[in-house]
Amino acid sequence: MKLLVPLLCAFAGSLLAADVPAKPIAKKGELLFSDDFERTELGEWAALIPAFSVQNGVLKGLQARDDHGAVGRVYRPMKDIVVEFKFKLDGSTGFNAVFDDQKFKGSHAGHICRVAFAPKQIRLGDDKEGVMRNDIFEMRKDPTKKAQADKLLDGRGTATSITIDPKTWHDVAIEISGDQMRVSMDGKPVGHLQSPGIAHETKSSFHFTVNGPGVLFDDVRIWKAE
Repeated sequence: MKLLVPLLCAFAGSLLAADVPAKPIAKKGELLFSDDFERTELGEWAALIPAFSVQNGVLKGLQARDDHGAVGRVYRPMKDIVVEFKFKLDGSTGFNAVFDDQKFKGSHAGHICRVAFAPKQIRLGDDKEGVMRNDIFEMRKDPTKKAQADKLLDGRGTATSITIDPKTWHDVAIEISGDQMRVSMDGKPVGHLQSPGIAHETKSSFHFTVNGPGVLFDDVRIWKAE
């Protein structure tokens, strides 16, 4: 499979960013996971595709394969949640923050929804009913069916133009409530998507997919939403 960020560009690039709610759509409840990486081991993070490591108090993701970005995953049962983390692109071409359900067989690799960060754009995607849905995923491999597949992606993603300074740490908050996902960066709302796949009941993991020479992450926290 090709890199996930370019894959999402194929459908998200033609979409306009929806109006982003000014206020949060979810409140923090029970803390499900917290990691400040003040150690040298990966801990609960599973490096499914290399390479991830903990260095100098942060998590570093570095793409080590040509055919797929690095994948670092943590497992928690979740549905409606608030996720916060810090990141620095550090020269990378971008990364995805992805929610999956490993037991769900209706989408490629159980992907449910994601937020893709690139130097000039942030994209929100409903994977379950969008680009990763099994039938659409297979159709997009066939050039003769690509146009048909693209029609099925209407409303399954949004994109926002934004400039991300690669040398600066940025704060991110991702809220998922029902069929809605809202993203804030550095305290400002930057993205919102309402699409049915987001409401999937049994998300079981959260992971970063990193493309390029490396992205740094810190202070990852996941709360159950109220």
